Amino acid sequence: MERMQDHASRPAGLNGNGQDILGHPLDRIDGPAKVTGTARYAFEGTPENIAYAAIVGAPVGAGRLIAIDDSAARALPGVIAVIHGDPRMPAGEATSRGMPALNSLHFLHFGQPVAVVVAESQQVATGAARLVDVQVEAAEGRWNPREQPVDRDAKIGFLPPIDIGDVDAALANAAVTLDATYTTPIHFPAALEPHATTAWWEGDRLIVRTSNQIAGSARNTIAQVMKIPPERVRVLAPFVGGGFGGKTAVGPEVILAAIAAEKIGRPVKIALPRRQTAYMVHHRSPTVQRIRFGTDADGHITAIAHESVASQNDAGSFLEPVPFGTIPLYAGAARRFRTDVVRVDLPETGAVRAPGEAIGTFAVECGMDELAEKLGFDPIDLRRRNEPKADPTSGKPFSTRRLLDCYDEGARRFGWPDRIPDPGSVRDGEWLIGIGMAAALRGNFTVNAEARVSVLPDGRAVVETDMTDIGTGTYTILAQVAGEMLGLPSDRVEVRLGDSDLPASAGSGGSYGAGSAGSAVALACEDILAELGRRMNAAPDELRLRDGCVHAGARTVSLADLLRNGKPIVAHGKAGPGKESQRTSQASHGAQFAEVAVNAITGEVRVRRLLGVFDIGRVLNAKTARSQLIGGMAWALAYALTEDGIVDPRTGRFVNPDFGEYHVAVNADVPAIEAFFVEEIDDSANPVGAKGVGELGIAGAGAAIVNAVYNATGVRVRDMPVTVDKLLPGLPPI
Repeated sequence: MERMQDHASRPAGLNGNGQDILGHPLDRIDGPAKVTGTARYAFEGTPENIAYAAIVGAPVGAGRLIAIDDSAARALPGVIAVIHGDPRMPAGEATSRGMPALNSLHFLHFGQPVAVVVAESQQVATGAARLVDVQVEAAEGRWNPREQPVDRDAKIGFLPPIDIGDVDAALANAAVTLDATYTTPIHFPAALEPHATTAWWEGDRLIVRTSNQIAGSARNTIAQVMKIPPERVRVLAPFVGGGFGGKTAVGPEVILAAIAAEKIGRPVKIALPRRQTAYMVHHRSPTVQRIRFGTDADGHITAIAHESVASQNDAGSFLEPVPFGTIPLYAGAARRFRTDVVRVDLPETGAVRAPGEAIGTFAVECGMDELAEKLGFDPIDLRRRNEPKADPTSGKPFSTRRLLDCYDEGARRFGWPDRIPDPGSVRDGEWLIGIGMAAALRGNFTVNAEARVSVLPDGRAVVETDMTDIGTGTYTILAQVAGEMLGLPSDRVEVRLGDSDLPASAGSGGSYGAGSAGSAVALACEDILAELGRRMNAAPDELRLRDGCVHAGARTVSLADLLRNGKPIVAHGKAGPGKESQRTSQASHGAQFAEVAVNAITGEVRVRRLLGVFDIGRVLNAKTARSQLIGGMAWALAYALTEDGIVDPRTGRFVNPDFGEYHVAVNADVPAIEAFFVEEIDDSANPVGAKGVGELGIAGAGAAIVNAVYNATGVRVRDMPVTVDKLLPGLPPI
């Protein structure tokens, strides 16, 4: 059986007649495997006769490859091969992180792969890679984005410019205006698990166990690069130790492992060291963002403009969608949103941890805070006055939008005062105390996803899809969806993920995975319910399923008895974007609140409290959803205070490409974080009624912290992150 639906009718099994496990805070079913070490990641497990590889990178940030002398490396005992100049590398998505052919390509950036060394051990491979002599002709590079010409017609990215009404005239006639520029730096994805691959060939079929967020897409890219049909590639990614956007594409380590395994006739492993990861995995572009608001005397926005400049190298086609979260956020008749590009000789920029909203909300939500102060309004009141009744850019109705409720509930739980204290007026000893808030928005997407669900003769169910779990709880929520609809406890549902031989699903990225894959599972289960109804001589909506039994009227029959012919019931579900995606404006929403303490002597910032209230549609699992939001808020704290990828403008090298110098938030930085829901099932979003969660927590939380720092100190920082050197000169006297 096969079932396809693009949405907006709710599957019968999600109408309250099931197991009553959906939404409950169940522990992750993959937890025991994670904590006992039996969950196998990309670099773990050793196939027989394994070899190890290390990548040699370009020694300059711009120039041309002249020659490679690998004789010293080949002479080292234990070296199996030194590979360079393979014409299959690069191609497709891997282009901008690929291997240039001799004398034919200029380097795109420092560290670009030029060779790979294969050896009997990792130590020998790493040592031999240092002996490869890469001869180059160096050139002047474009390493400072601020010094490059701005291309206002780049034709890259998915978000075209938007210009509605006469913004300039509306600003000129406004009673109150704000014109401020904010900047954000380079952000690295910074996943804990290394970017790693184990590759081997079984006959003419390539098997790749890799750390990748989207198995099906990876299979297609690998097949394209290797010039073989996709069915001859199998990608395995059953456990991924974080991705944060950096593992959505196929990196050079994957292709080089495949090529090396083919050339030496043995399995090959590659894991990128931290300092190489910065060059071979994309990062988030730095941005310069100009925010302009115009309002009438009552604070109603008449003009809003969010204009930005982002960076990309000559091969990249991604452009950071900076204003994506701003577009539907606030009312205002005159509207302008655009992002222009500068080209640089640096590694490719790409999607990292809430592309667009994570950094766009810094500018627009700090701008709203500044605007509220100019008007003499409470920041929440200003936002309330400018809450649109429909999407202010497209005119489409919202599917669901509980943002006002998020403000109310967040203010109540946080203890937001009727009047916020004046900046720099609250002290606790030598600490200056401040509070801040911001709105959060993350666009909601449903993408094509498929799943196969089988009910076995013993009354168990199996869910199969190539969807991945990158630490987000996919195994658990898919078991809950199937268990809810089929009347089975979660321990009676086996979930198989991360294998490109399984039905093609959404993958993990863009916060669309749970809603899309969960909907495919639900639609497959709906077909199974139809078959069970036929066997029970009842309509599907007349069935009640619980604890492995099917109830219809006065009859109760176990699933095992309904399958006593020994044949499983198998159904295939497909979900995808449809008419509701086109008819409505869809997003997840939230309100973020922060309290900070800033040391009046040293300028040290400590976040004391973070609290958020969120509208995410149906909550599929209260524990995993809350954990996702808390994790996002912790990332936002790091964006606000510490994360800053720095490039040496003389060489094009990263100054801080590892966790020793690139500071993400750690336990000591993070306070107790609270996340709450304002739940309303969104039937327009997808069949399971869930909206994106993972990246919503990032949006707005950083701005709330920056606004709280201003309230504490009276120092308005517009250049992220907020560091001591930016605060000290303006701190009030002790």
